[in-house]
Amino acid sequence: MHKIKSRHDEVQFRKPDAEDGARIWELVAACKPLDENSMYCNLIQCDHFRDTCILAELDGVLVGWISGYVLPGDQNTLFVWQVAVSPKARGLGLAKRMLEQLLARDECNDVTRMQTTITKDNDASWALFRSFAEAQDGELEHEAHFEKETHFQGEQDTEHMVTIQLPESDELEAAA
Repeated sequence: MHKIKSRHDEVQFRKPDAEDGARIWELVAACKPLDENSMYCNLIQCDHFRDTCILAELDGVLVGWISGYVLPGDQNTLFVWQVAVSPKARGLGLAKRMLEQLLARDECNDVTRMQTTITKDNDASWALFRSFAEAQDGELEHEAHFEKETHFQGEQDTEHMVTIQLPESDELEAAA
């Protein structure tokens, strides 16, 4: 597999459109071991949750995707559902840049906390979210949330709820 050359500044970030659903589904399928949702699920994410999802493209090729949403009833929490980076674009810091781009959106002005779930053996996701928390001067905590036997009938490993408490914008200004 041929890697995309590091053209950091040429990556384009944007909100998805419904027409992107099939391409996202194909990207996720190419990013094992990510859980594949239905193409319809990706279509709904692009349509209903587009303001809190992000695509990364290089020369018109989809190389990154993050799906997320602001929790219903908690405008301070952005839940990151899935992060996918094309094998061709790994090692470019793309996932972290997409998270930063999401937080910079007006739709995330009230977000002070980011959450996601990660299985204990997903080293890449742990590294991403620890690195992101550190870069944001945030505090990362985690605990078992969806448990293997209780929630997954023994079919999937326990998912740990990872919470990153982000500094308030006035705290960031005071630190500068």
